[in-house]
Amino acid sequence: MTTVVHVAHDVAAGALGWLHANHELGAFEDDAAIADLNDPDEAYKPLCELGLASSLVLREGVAGTAEQRAASELLDFSWKQMHEGDLLYERQLRHALLTDPLETYVHYARSGLRHEALEEVLAQCSVADSMTEVLPNRRLAVANAHRVLGVHRDDDLAMMLRQTWLGRTPQPWALDWYTAYYMTHTVFHLTDWGALPGDLPPDVVEYLENWLPAWIDVWAEAEQWDLLGELLIVGACLPEPRCERAEWELFARAQHADGFLPRDSGPVDDDPRKRYHDHQHTAVVATIAGTLTLSRLFGT
Repeated sequence: MTTVVHVAHDVAAGALGWLHANHELGAFEDDAAIADLNDPDEAYKPLCELGLASSLVLREGVAGTAEQRAASELLDFSWKQMHEGDLLYERQLRHALLTDPLETYVHYARSGLRHEALEEVLAQCSVADSMTEVLPNRRLAVANAHRVLGVHRDDDLAMMLRQTWLGRTPQPWALDWYTAYYMTHTVFHLTDWGALPGDLPPDVVEYLENWLPAWIDVWAEAEQWDLLGELLIVGACLPEPRCERAEWELFARAQHADGFLPRDSGPVDDDPRKRYHDHQHTAVVATIAGTLTLSRLFGT
């Protein structure tokens, strides 16, 4: 276990350090934060992901002093880029059917950064039950966000799980690249990123325990490092966490000395801003994977 702890710690610390050293590359250009974003995935998703990773580092409390400080600074940076919640408020107010303001806001709220007006709008959207015409795994994301925020609903997360690919426990070879990401996020949202591993039902736990090793082998051989990191997070979210040294060492060997982790085996752009935007998500994934692995192994 000690070796896994050391590898997971080094990967997470390196990835978080790289995010911290380069985070200004992800800032809105000319303060161009507007509610009517044509491409939110490109425009502000990277900032939202900084909030996610930072909030989990702070929630778990297993990182060192330097990493805790870096996470706190990244959280504050991304919150300020969101105009301290005003951007999310305006976006949700204008577009009641969108789920991304809610899914983004929850990561700040869990760290104590609240926006009263946004929460009032989110509560109204909840009463109207407007955020329903989304993919099954995203319905779980919405339900979990409401759960963390304390918005009272009668969501049946166990039933929602059965509407997803994972909840049906299909033949394990019937898993393509997109479905693999949907599967991982089903686990993330149902367990609130490893906080509630007992919410995974026994048959799904058995299914994941049986097939995670094979999926990890496949995507590691394909050098899909971003997806491999997400599968390692899934392992850390199981009731009995699955944290294999050999798999972590594979992941660690893909990491550069400065903490950079490529998303796959493709060429890496030399332009710093393009490099950051292309591979920032993998650093986020590595930070979360290492953090949750440490937390589960330490029993926090």
